[in-house]
Amino acid sequence: MSATFLFVAVFLACVVEAVEALTIVLAVGLTRGWRAPMYGTGAALLILAAVVGVLGPALKLIPLHTIQLVVGGLLLVFGLQWLRKAMLRSAGIKAKHDEDAIYKREVEKASGIANASTAFDTYAFRIAFMGVLLEGLEVAFIVLTFGTTQGNIPLAAIAAAAAVVVVVTIGVAVRSPLAKVPENTLKYAVGLLLTTFGMFWGAEGAGATWPASDASILVLLVILAVVSLGVVELLKRSQQASIAPAVSKSPSLETNQS
Repeated sequence: MSATFLFVAVFLACVVEAVEALTIVLAVGLTRGWRAPMYGTGAALLILAAVVGVLGPALKLIPLHTIQLVVGGLLLVFGLQWLRKAMLRSAGIKAKHDEDAIYKREVEKASGIANASTAFDTYAFRIAFMGVLLEGLEVAFIVLTFGTTQGNIPLAAIAAAAAVVVVVTIGVAVRSPLAKVPENTLKYAVGLLLTTFGMFWGAEGAGATWPASDASILVLLVILAVVSLGVVELLKRSQQASIAPAVSKSPSLETNQS
């Protein structure tokens, strides 16, 4: 019975962490391309493998709060930048991207036509790397803590691996439907997600305790979405109010000139 409890507990806990990591990778990959996020994910997994292999049970001695504070702060900065630009686009203050041109350019890159370009998206690499590394460290802590407590680290590791496989499989399945969502809408969602994770991790790293644990992420996300949409609506009204006088004056100007 204890083995069953161990497997279920580790599986469910790791599902939450895997979903958070996959959300960031999917969001960045869908909006900026998959090459850099995949490299970032791979680099994070290599570091995690090395850390777990070298430290083993001593991994839980690493100050996770310090990592959460640093990574959370960086994600908050990046997320607010994305969210600000997305809000300005939604309000009509900042021009939206030409999504047809972007699509054609991405097709050219994928087909090898744009091989002359050697630019590497370090931003997407960094976001995916930090997200996977932090969540991976938390998965490692879960495995070691639960496994050591129950005296069965291999079973805890199997449960964690099963959780990751399930989440990644579902993520691959929903990737195509997500790819049909307009880019600017995705960027708005990415800004909200990064800001939410940044606030959550940063606060935990600073020593705060969320009342509902990981469920607080959803509450933060909803609050940020409502507030940001309210700001967008206010910006739209302000923009329309500033345009209205200019439109009303234009006929009189044409009459005077004639």
